[in-house]
Amino acid sequence: MIDSTLIERMRSLLGNDALSLEPESRDYLAQDIFTRGMPAGAVLRPASIEQLATTVAEASGAGCAVIARGGGMSYSSGYVPTEADSVLIDMRGLNRVLEINRQDMYVTVEGGTTWRELRDALAGTGLRTPYWGTLSGIHATVGGSLSQNSIFWGSGHHGSAAESVLALKVVLADGSILDTGSAGQKNSTPFFRQHGPDLTGLFCGDCGALGVKAAVTLRLAPEVPGRAFGAYAFDDYPAMLAAMAEISRQDLVMECFGFDPFLQAQRMRRESLAADAKNLLGVMKSAGGVSKGLAEGARIARTGRGFMENVDWSFSVMIEDRTGPGAAERLEAVRQIAGGEGGRELPDTVPRVLRANPFGPVNSIIGPEGERWVPVHGIFPHSRAIAAMDAIGKLFDRFEQSLTEHKIGVGYLLTTVAANSTVLEPVFFWPDALEEVHRRSVEPGHLRRIRGFPENPAARAAVTEIREALIALFTELGAAHLQLGKSYQYRDGLQSANWRLIEALKKELDPCRRMNPGVLGL
Repeated sequence: MIDSTLIERMRSLLGNDALSLEPESRDYLAQDIFTRGMPAGAVLRPASIEQLATTVAEASGAGCAVIARGGGMSYSSGYVPTEADSVLIDMRGLNRVLEINRQDMYVTVEGGTTWRELRDALAGTGLRTPYWGTLSGIHATVGGSLSQNSIFWGSGHHGSAAESVLALKVVLADGSILDTGSAGQKNSTPFFRQHGPDLTGLFCGDCGALGVKAAVTLRLAPEVPGRAFGAYAFDDYPAMLAAMAEISRQDLVMECFGFDPFLQAQRMRRESLAADAKNLLGVMKSAGGVSKGLAEGARIARTGRGFMENVDWSFSVMIEDRTGPGAAERLEAVRQIAGGEGGRELPDTVPRVLRANPFGPVNSIIGPEGERWVPVHGIFPHSRAIAAMDAIGKLFDRFEQSLTEHKIGVGYLLTTVAANSTVLEPVFFWPDALEEVHRRSVEPGHLRRIRGFPENPAARAAVTEIREALIALFTELGAAHLQLGKSYQYRDGLQSANWRLIEALKKELDPCRRMNPGVLGL
């Protein structure tokens, strides 16, 4: 149990409403999409950076583990406690946009700001951040995405979330506050990242092991009006991955993502006619002009979903350019590359609808009938992606009996990042009871429509075993990862000199090892 004296100090500092010892909250907020471990000892929700700093200092000074939690959309046990008296800091009380600087082209937000909140704050300015969020951005926070690193919106051109950051304001284990980049100078602002050694990068992807991201400064860029969308079907993944890699190398798209036949089928089953109507409204609003919006909406409505019925592998692209003709020229280059690898053009419904509704509900964290869902991924250079997919397939062949016995379905999400990387993400679905994190995240109307399943610990154990085997395979293949948390083999995969440096940094910044113990293998 957490010392009662510490609890009273926290209550005095934060107020009654910002401190919870309720078992339900301590349990719910300590579970992620896949892992339900031990509950937190207490949940705190500071409302200012000053409160956050004092909270961290008091809790770590009392010997408690200190874990920051963002939007709760991760699946690698990143904020799941390993100690019974852990203090879980709910960062969602720190969600203010602190500055939009149009002259120096940066925006500063508190770490608990969601990507959707940031997008809403920038609406009408003609500006956005280069990387502008995850698909779960309705819940996912900027600080959490940088602790774990993340990809999607803007990643095909701009890379991961960490590559759009200029500066961080980090609360360290002793409560001191560190400003990185040019903001670390006595008389400066957070306008430039590379001021001496890159301290900003040090805290990106640390999973909260080195400090808590209290505030984040991101670059701004002008939104561009030229848009184009494309989708292409392939008979196999080698051809599709080859096309995606060449499109990536030529820097033609803002986003490029693909599915295998299983995941495509799951997606088509999951979405409802009501969702179609809402998504179509988003397309019409984003088309620009009433007549253009009506025409675009009518075209997509006529197309429907039937075009996906006989499609095996497919990918979609979203293109942006300063002009409409420029976007069309990029799309034509994509079309030529896809066709050269045997791709067949599809209606552009999927990318167009997704782009018009970028931060929709997170109903996809469960299967179409309420199955449990969890991904695992590896990031590979383009030159190794096809061989890695072959190796993943062989691993699944080894577990064929277990997959069949427990009715575990497996699909693939494939994505490109910047000009040199491919993400391979196997995704598991299996019949099992949902947790509270699912019930609180998925739309109530969607939950009412699903079938649901009873507890299935045997299937869950089988998924865990296969997932861990995949993670070990990724380590053998030299993959990189986002969302390292407590799941991926970060320590095992590092060269010894690199690990010694990580250990030294941990010792300097958190000598008592109270910041999220267990994460990164520390």
